[in-house]
Amino acid sequence: MKTIDTERLARAEDFMRRNARLIDRHRFAFHFRGGPAAAITAALRPYENPDGGYGHGLEPDLRGEASQPVPAQHALEFLHEAGAGVDPAVGRICDYLTSIARPDGGVPFVLPTVRGTPAGPWWRSPDDPPGHIVPTGTLAGQLHRIGVGHPWLEPATGFCWAWLDEAADPQPYEIYAILTFLDHVPDRDRAEAAFERLRKPMLAHVALDPRTGGDAHFPLDFAPSPDGFGRRLFDDDVIEAHLDALVEAQQDDGGWTVNFLIWTPQTGPEWGGFVTVERLRTLRAYGRLSA
Repeated sequence: MKTIDTERLARAEDFMRRNARLIDRHRFAFHFRGGPAAAITAALRPYENPDGGYGHGLEPDLRGEASQPVPAQHALEFLHEAGAGVDPAVGRICDYLTSIARPDGGVPFVLPTVRGTPAGPWWRSPDDPPGHIVPTGTLAGQLHRIGVGHPWLEPATGFCWAWLDEAADPQPYEIYAILTFLDHVPDRDRAEAAFERLRKPMLAHVALDPRTGGDAHFPLDFAPSPDGFGRRLFDDDVIEAHLDALVEAQQDDGGWTVNFLIWTPQTGPEWGGFVTVERLRTLRAYGRLSA
C-alpha cells in the first residue's frame, strides 16, 4: 500500500510555498500543520464583493472582479473547512444567490458579467442564462450540510429535485453537483432513490483506468472520502488501485497537477496549489497519509 510519508509531505509543503495562493497555503497549514482556521477565513475576505458574492479569481479560471455563482461554492467550501459555517459571510452568500436566482429557484452556471474579462474559454454566458444544476446542486448541498435556513434554499432544493427527475445522462461536472446535493439533502429516501436510478449513467463517465489521459474524471474525483454516495459507485479494489495511482501522481516538485486546460500561465500554479491540498485530504481520508 503506497502512502504519503513525512518526506513526501515536506515536498508538498515546499511546493505550496513556491506556487500556491495565500488561501491555499493557509488551507495546507490548517489541515496538515496545525495552522489556525481563522487564517483561511481571513484570506477569503478579499475575494468577497459588496453584493455578498465572490470574484477576483477565487475560481482560478474566472479572472474578473464581478461575483459569479461558482466562486460562491468555493467560498462555502472553504468556510466549511474552517469550521465557520455560522460566519456572517454565509448569510451574505445566500442573499447574493437570491439576487441572481431564476424564477424556478436555480442559479446560472455563469453570468453575463464574464464578458470582457479574462476567463477560460468554457465560461460563456447568454444574455439571460437559465438556472443549472451546476452549481445550484453543489450550493444547495453545501447549505444543507451546514444547516442553513435561508429562504433561497427551499426553491433551490425544489429546482434540484425537478432537474434530477428529468436527468438521464448527467455529464461529469453535473455528477459532482448531484452527489453533493444527494449527500446532504434532508429527504434521505428520495436521495437514495435518485442515486440508484442514476448510478449506471453516472458510472459511464468515470475513467476506471488510472492511466487514462486527457480531461478524464476518476473514481476519487467523485469519491474524495469514504463517506457519501460517490464511494458507493466503486468496488474496494478500484478505490485501492486509484489511491496507489494518486500517491504515484505526486510530481517531483512535490505537488499534484490538474488534467484540464491551462489557458493562461497563472492558473497552472493556482490550480496546482488547490488540487495539492485536495489530493492530500483525500489520501488522508483513506488512511494513505503516514506522515
